[in-house]
Amino acid sequence: MRTQQLMDDQQLVSLYIKGNEPALETLIHRHKKRLFSYIMTIANDRDLAEDVFQETFFKVINTLRKGQYNEEGKFLPWVERIAHNLMIDHFRRDNRMPTISGGSNEDGESFDIFDLITNDEPTAEQEVCKRQLNKDLRKMISKLPEDQREVLMMRHYYDMSFKEIAESTNVSINTALGRMRYALINLRKMIEDHGLVMSI
Repeated sequence: MRTQQLMDDQQLVSLYIKGNEPALETLIHRHKKRLFSYIMTIANDRDLAEDVFQETFFKVINTLRKGQYNEEGKFLPWVERIAHNLMIDHFRRDNRMPTISGGSNEDGESFDIFDLITNDEPTAEQEVCKRQLNKDLRKMISKLPEDQREVLMMRHYYDMSFKEIAESTNVSINTALGRMRYALINLRKMIEDHGLVMSI
């Protein structure tokens, strides 16, 4: 077991495919904390996060057993992408999107609608306004092209860096940054077109 702890992910995956069950346990133990935190950030519900975590590893196990894994050593981004897709499926089934959370924008884009929603203790009137604001925002986000919506969700819901987003979506960092920039530009245009006041 100690020897396996010194192996990289790809070596452990190869061992597991050859029938070494403890190799998978080592992989799960190695990435459990980060993956669960990643899912919890999106789900904001511990029971749901635990269900998605388990379902993620069921999919991982099935894919490995079928010999369909070919991510060339990028095990964690691959597993996170599976979790990401499961969460998207869940929200689609429930016909809802996660509550918006704040975040900084690394690409220098001055307009960031996520900064307009504060976490201060709101009054009853502010709470109503905030709910309506979130509802309007979710509608607009759902109208974005899929590639832009995906990057925006990964950045602001999952708190992923652009490097992680690029790896998870198999694009360059510049492409991920470009998609985020266009997502924000398109959201700003929709806000202006609808004459919405994005403040509470």
